[in-house]
Amino acid sequence: METPCRCALCGRATPLTRHHLIPRTLHRKPRYRKRYGRDYMQTAVLWICRPCHSHLHRTLSERELADQYASREALLAHADIRAFAEWLTSKPDGFVPKRRARRRRG
Repeated sequence: METPCRCALCGRATPLTRHHLIPRTLHRKPRYRKRYGRDYMQTAVLWICRPCHSHLHRTLSERELADQYASREALLAHADIRAFAEWLTSKPDGFVPKRRARRRRG
């Protein structure tokens, strides 16, 4: 299978990473093996840019990704992910957003 040249979420032409729709850490769990099957879990991927990939994993847990957001359509139905992808669409192809600074407690 050929690697696409545009992010599946924001549509920008930029280097892409492979996002497993069922996170790899869950591939050995019987619950997911029974539901999806081994072949599907290994081949169900989205090619997305690093900013979109990082945002997905900051926003959703691995269980949420596997249980509720295991498709491109489901990911884009999530309001925060859709808003981020729409915002990123307007940026140039090489643009990398700054990470939000974490607030220190204490």
